[in-house]
Amino acid sequence: MRQLSRIESIVFLLGGALMVIGAGMYVFGVHRPACWFYMVGAVCFTFMQFQQRYEGSNFVVRRLRRMAILSDICFLLAGILMIENAYNFLLPLFVNHVRNGLNAYVTYIMNKWVVVLLVAAIFEVYTTHRISNELEKEAKKR
Repeated sequence: MRQLSRIESIVFLLGGALMVIGAGMYVFGVHRPACWFYMVGAVCFTFMQFQQRYEGSNFVVRRLRRMAILSDICFLLAGILMIENAYNFLLPLFVNHVRNGLNAYVTYIMNKWVVVLLVAAIFEVYTTHRISNELEKEAKKR
């Protein structure tokens, strides 16, 4: 795996911290600024994680990297849903153009960021630990 530079590592850690702060603020009721804290953190975290490329031939690590990319996409999607939940941009579209619009909005959009964030976090924890174990195994073989 490509190691991040010192500045990239700081951006990576800052992004993770902003994601946690944003999600925590949102849970405690500060919705509008919290969703932007989270989204900035998710973009920083995701961008830095894309910088960590694996150039080896280990199939397991390559598969785990694809899973990590999926978790990054879920982090970004959770941020988008969090912003939607705070500002309700799509609510008029649902109410005006969808049958049972408010009910459909609540069913499909409202607070679904929590589920997407949970899925992303589970994938991220799993892939982080598995990739480090696989890289250790690969280093011992050499």
